[in-house]
Amino acid sequence: MDRFVSHFTNRLDAKGRVSIPATFRGVLARDGFEGLYVHPSLDAQAVDCGGNALLREIDGLLERLPPYSEERDLFSTALLGTSEILKVDTEGRVVLTESVKLHAGISSEVTFVGQGHKFQIWEPSRFRAHLDEARDRVRILRKELGHRTAAAD
Repeated sequence: MDRFVSHFTNRLDAKGRVSIPATFRGVLARDGFEGLYVHPSLDAQAVDCGGNALLREIDGLLERLPPYSEERDLFSTALLGTSEILKVDTEGRVVLTESVKLHAGISSEVTFVGQGHKFQIWEPSRFRAHLDEARDRVRILRKELGHRTAAAD
């Protein structure tokens, strides 16, 4: 599988390392990226993570914006200017930097959340609240989409 799916919660060890879930490591290995590309999420107190697929998506977004435009500069700053490349050790662990932990509010545990071409790192209780909100909003959207489909018929 070439997609990040499911979610997993792991503890940080005494040295501040956390193990990337094995299925996520497999996707990263097939992607061919050395390390783990991370940047603060634009929409949540989480960190977006991935490899070449995530970078290609960011590049595609930037290419659609006019060169030297304010929009392109803003997206470049938010997505590339705040990014980091974390080293993955031979046992599949990464050390989360202080800026990553601060943005996501991480202290002792991390929840990895698959999102297809990327995954996110969350503080577990924040993820649970986000998941509850997402489920509620999806229920509403599903009803709205059902009404639109019925009206189009």
